[in-house]
Parts: sequence; C-alpha cells; structure tokens
Amino acid sequence: MSERFKGRVALITGAGTGFGAAIAEAFAAEGADVLVHYRSSVDGAQQTADRVRSLGRRAELVQGDIGKWDDVQRMAAESISAYGRVDVLVNNVGDMAVDQMSWRQMTPESIDHTLSVDIKGTMLMTHEFGRRMLDDQQSGAIVNIGSRVVVEGSPRAPQYAAAKYAIIGITKSYAHALAPHVRVNTLGPGFIESQALLNREDWQSGRREAVLERTPLKRLPKPADVVPPVLFLASDDSRHITGAFLLCDGGHSMVGA
Repeated sequence: MSERFKGRVALITGAGTGFGAAIAEAFAAEGADVLVHYRSSVDGAQQTADRVRSLGRRAELVQGDIGKWDDVQRMAAESISAYGRVDVLVNNVGDMAVDQMSWRQMTPESIDHTLSVDIKGTMLMTHEFGRRMLDDQQSGAIVNIGSRVVVEGSPRAPQYAAAKYAIIGITKSYAHALAPHVRVNTLGPGFIESQALLNREDWQSGRREAVLERTPLKRLPKPADVVPPVLFLASDDSRHITGAFLLCDGGHSMVGA
C-alpha cells in the first residue's frame, strides 16, 4: 500500500456499513486519519472506527443527519475541533428507494426522502465543508457518490435517477465555486453487491443475471472493488480533474465523449 493520504484527514458519510465502511478502511490503509460519519447505526460506525485504528490511524465518530443544516454545521465544527482540518470529504450517503420495485409504487413520502438525502444532504455537506476547505486551508477534495443511473434513467425509481442527476449539477457548480483550491468530482458506480442490493426482490428474481449479461466485464463488484476510483479522485493523482463524472460500472453504460 502507498501512503497517498499520510497526514491527511478524510470524512466519509455513511461509513458504518457497506461501501462507506470499505472507503473508510481504504483511506486508513493509505495513511489517512478518518472521521466516521453515521446517522443512527452507531454500532456499525464503531466497528469501522475500530478497524481504522487497527491500521494505526486515528478515528473519530461523527453523528448527524446530513439533510439538516444545523446538524451539518455542527458536524463541521466537531470535525475541525477534533483534527484541525478536513482534507477529503466523501459524500457516500444516498437513498436508492430499495423497497420500490416499480415507478407505479412511488409515493410522495419516498420522493421527499430520496431527494432530501441525495440532493439536500450532498449539497449541504459540500457547501459547509467545501467553504471551510476553501476559506480556512485553501486545499481539499470532495468526492460525491453518484450512479450510472444518470445514463439510462430508472423505470424502477425515477426519484432516484432525478436525485443522482442533481448531484452532477451540485458537483459542477461547486467545482467552479471552490476552484482553484478545492476539487469536486462525482464517481458513478454501477450495481455494487452490497447487502441491500442482495436483499432486493428484483435482484433475487432475474435482475442480477440480466445485468451481468449486459456488462462487458462480466462481473459484479463487491464494495471494496469500487473503492480505488474514490481514492483516485480524492488524491493528488487526479490533481488536474475537477467537475468530472467518472463511470465505474464494468462497461454496462458506455457513453460517447
């Protein structure tokens, strides 16, 4: 392992389980101290923090609802108080409306929740932490976790596709606003075989096989398989990239330039 993030501090939202936990551990393995964010799953967050510490790095828990402005401001203040700075923010938290199998099942409550988490939460975190990165330290990198759904849309959950499209707008806007000192990019993963996806009704009744058939690389990644592009976008290896959307889906959604 390299130490690309030695001496740096990374905050990962939703780091108590799944993809977020894998991202947190990978940053620690490459030298970063980590802020492990969670909203309600404190046990999972503590387990992630313990694994970070086992790698010889510092870990602190940060609790809050990213969709609430007061919580985000408090989390930013606590993070700076704990470490003095935040060099990397990964906005991993998102809602996929996993219990919805068809657009016909969409409800106002589901729309409100998905848009609040994916759009409002991503924007508030990017705004508050990006402002501090720019004003206080004039350096930093923000990686927003989007989705390949922006290429094809989602007949299953249109609100999810709408939210992920919005994240691209947030990314481009803040890439301009925070330049030249803070970079903002979006990673667009395809299907990741997290526990939530494995439990989904359609995934257990033929959707998995259909996705594999359309994927040129003929494999479906585990969370750890999609972590390296996140680290790339957060590191100096991508120092001349900002406002970008990087697909990472095994070729499932190939698009033109």
